[in-house]
Amino acid sequence: MTRRRIAALALLVAATGCRSSAPPQPAAKDVVVWKTVGSWSGRGNTQTETFTSDSGGFRVRWETKNPVRPGAGHLHVVFRSGDSGREIIDAVNERDVGADHDAAEVSAERPRWYYLTIESADVDWTVAVDERIDARVTARP
Repeated sequence: MTRRRIAALALLVAATGCRSSAPPQPAAKDVVVWKTVGSWSGRGNTQTETFTSDSGGFRVRWETKNPVRPGAGHLHVVFRSGDSGREIIDAVNERDVGADHDAAEVSAERPRWYYLTIESADVDWTVAVDERIDARVTARP
């Protein structure tokens, strides 16, 4: 009986040792990463400094508050070409007080230098711009 057990144990050890030694390939997943380009706040009109984009994809988050009277206020945010000043993206055009912290994405036709013109009336405002970066993540086994 013990010889049979020893033989069975030897076969079991040999069988497990014959498995492939190559590790399984980790799964790759496409993800979107958001890189903050800038954040600005104020009251009234302003023009931001220029910033560059390698992707041309953006997310705009904004908030308006403290109206001079109920129902008052306007916020208009436009992406402009850093070279010519022409309008590239009409990103935000909102009346009254509000916020959009999960704003829809906006995109331009190509990477370039940009700046924003922010026009505001009767409200305090905050505007933040994030650039979209497409990435690929590989999970470790």
